Amino acid sequence: MTRSLLVKVTAGADAPERCSQAFTVASVAVASGVDVSLWLTGESAWFALPGRAAEFSLPEAAPLNDLLDAILTAGRVTLCTQCAARRSIGPDDVIPGVRIAGAAVFVSEALADDVQALVY
Repeated sequence: MTRSLLVKVTAGADAPERCSQAFTVASVAVASGVDVSLWLTGESAWFALPGRAAEFSLPEAAPLNDLLDAILTAGRVTLCTQCAARRSIGPDDVIPGVRIAGAAVFVSEALADDVQALVY
């Protein structure tokens, strides 16, 4: 059995390198055939909204919207319930394919067998 990858990204435009690293690792894992779950928390919550990833720019980094599209195509993207609520983001606001879920779901994913969790 292959391991799954759970990536929790807490950074957004406030820490662009850390944010880009999380999306890059998740998208490379997806491209490698790994089952990936990307969690958007903290300032990265804004990337659950249409067009927000396209506004992100970091020199020498792949466009965030391309990375997010790749992850959405073959992996799962979840927006933290509390993070969404603090930003007044609801289910009708997010990009198609992004789900909103809370800590219990995150813990369940993180503690599943054969999961590697990374936090950025």
